[in-house]
Amino acid sequence: MLHITLRQLHVFEAVSRHLSYSRAAETLHLSQPAVSMQIKQLEESAGVPLFEQLGKKIYLTEVGKEFQQYCRNILQQLTDAESMLADFKGMSGKLSICVASTASYFTPYLLAEFCRRHPQTRVSLSVTNREIVLQRLTNNEMDMAIMGRPPENLDLDATPFMDNRLAIIAPTNHPLANEHDIPLSRLAKETFLVREQGSGTRITVERFFAERGIALTTGTEMSTNEAIKQAVQAGMGLGILSLHTVLLELETRRLTVLDVQNFPIQRHWYVVHRKGKRLSTVAQTFKDFLLEGVELLGDQVNAEHDKEYPANL
Repeated sequence: MLHITLRQLHVFEAVSRHLSYSRAAETLHLSQPAVSMQIKQLEESAGVPLFEQLGKKIYLTEVGKEFQQYCRNILQQLTDAESMLADFKGMSGKLSICVASTASYFTPYLLAEFCRRHPQTRVSLSVTNREIVLQRLTNNEMDMAIMGRPPENLDLDATPFMDNRLAIIAPTNHPLANEHDIPLSRLAKETFLVREQGSGTRITVERFFAERGIALTTGTEMSTNEAIKQAVQAGMGLGILSLHTVLLELETRRLTVLDVQNFPIQRHWYVVHRKGKRLSTVAQTFKDFLLEGVELLGDQVNAEHDKEYPANL
């Protein structure tokens, strides 16, 4: 019979996620020798090595990879049990959310309204790129995420809750700024500044133009929407971004939206969590808020954009 402690499971999960004793120690607020000792005791109890070291790097063994899935399932069930007990005690609980960087432009407004209605809620908000959001969802590191549509091959529950429109942005002095109903073929002559590979916006844009047989000329690749906006203002090229990200620049007329055929591209924002995950009362209440009560907030945000971009909407 295995004699494994909960502490060992937490340490194993951290080491297997980071593949580093030092980074796991930082995450768990432990010393590196303490982490190494917990892993050693776990492997002695299991009777098989869970990690192997090649050079300066450590890797999961085949058994370690299998054990990692069991470990995550056990820790998830314990988290669910804690949420259940907290619900029965009437505790308000903590809401842990991870959002794709583009969604960070509106998520604080949604959270502010939710917390106004539920003032006992404590919120932990993490903003990162799409790849890390998907990684954290897979590892069950938070209650839910807000992002563009996730890939269908992952075991996730994704529900759309608000429109997300992608538009072509340009400096206000661009030659196309005052033209209307610009054909897509005209854009083949322009250079576009794009997000990094794997970005949800980039995936959508590349698919959109490929389906219409138009080759998109891409210039500098950038990892943030802010960098793209600054580069577009500087005249380095055009950008394609969510309208939620350019409200301030449109209001101050530092950027403009081009009136292009078939634009804006219509997408949605999704609230996402692992399939089968038992949401705490506060997490379920927030999800219901997004699905049932966010329309007014979404309309308010979109109305601000419509002032600057009435032609194609």
